Amino acid sequence: MHKKHFHFIQKLRIAAMMILGTIVFGVLGFMVIEGYSFSESFYTTIIILSTVGLGVVHTLSDTGRWFVACLIIVSIGIFAYGISQITSYIMEGEIQRYLKYKKTLKMINKIQNHVIVCGFGRNGKQACQQLKADNQSFVVIENSEKAFNEIRDEDGYLVIYGDATRDETLIEAGIEKASALITTLPSDAANVFVVLTARELRSDIKIISRASESSSEGKLRRAGANNVIMPDKIGGSHMATLVTRPDVIEFIDHITGKVHIRLEEIMINKLNEKYRGKTIRELEVRNRTGANIIGFKSSNGEYTVNPGPDTILKPDSKLFVLGTSKEVEELINVLF
Repeated sequence: MHKKHFHFIQKLRIAAMMILGTIVFGVLGFMVIEGYSFSESFYTTIIILSTVGLGVVHTLSDTGRWFVACLIIVSIGIFAYGISQITSYIMEGEIQRYLKYKKTLKMINKIQNHVIVCGFGRNGKQACQQLKADNQSFVVIENSEKAFNEIRDEDGYLVIYGDATRDETLIEAGIEKASALITTLPSDAANVFVVLTARELRSDIKIISRASESSSEGKLRRAGANNVIMPDKIGGSHMATLVTRPDVIEFIDHITGKVHIRLEEIMINKLNEKYRGKTIRELEVRNRTGANIIGFKSSNGEYTVNPGPDTILKPDSKLFVLGTSKEVEELINVLF
């Protein structure tokens, strides 16, 4: 829950407890000081607190009048506190934000096979942009109030305010139904905690973590990360390759940067049954759709670049296909 919302609810709870305490105080006071019965004491206390102007049940003693005066003063202060909290909350627009946040939680409960992105820094933002471009549903976890408001109000993403290293935050983000988790927190230690927590909650979820130091890669993998990415290392290698093989890198950037160009992975297990166990030649992907099969991953995890036409499509293997969006969509319609 958003920190402001939590504080507001806490203050309302405090105000409610203070009102209840005042009622108990009034009932006990009238029973002890004036000798009223419980029903008479409760009735008199409610009349005084509500200021409806009705008279008391019996004539009050001097001590009773002093008690009533104190009760009125205390009740005015408590009600003024409660009203001021509600008014300030309304004036700041927090009620609308709170309702919007509750709506977000309901939407998260409905989605499945989504990706959880922990942290919305430079890398987290890029990950979200790519996921959005790929029409992949995702939920962002952010513990910076400023970043939380920007993501929710400007980007319109589904976002949870909280600490991604805590079980309840990941559960709130729907980790039980998520397909993957990406953690891009600036601290490697924090990323390790996120990976450990996520792996404990879901042993089968795919976890991708950012790392700043080379020494952290092994720790993150031992903690349960499937993949560890070092953005600085990748960036440096990319820049160096632009010097030695500039056209190759620019061609790759051209392919990955164009919206109408898609590099798609095809699970053999999801193919139509008549294509399973066939060879790549028998699929006739190039002739039927115009797309190209550029890679193959076997069931034991071995990769083959430009697999031969006699490669057999065995269970638990994958094909990697390159083509325009139209060609890939047509391929999916033909093979599935």
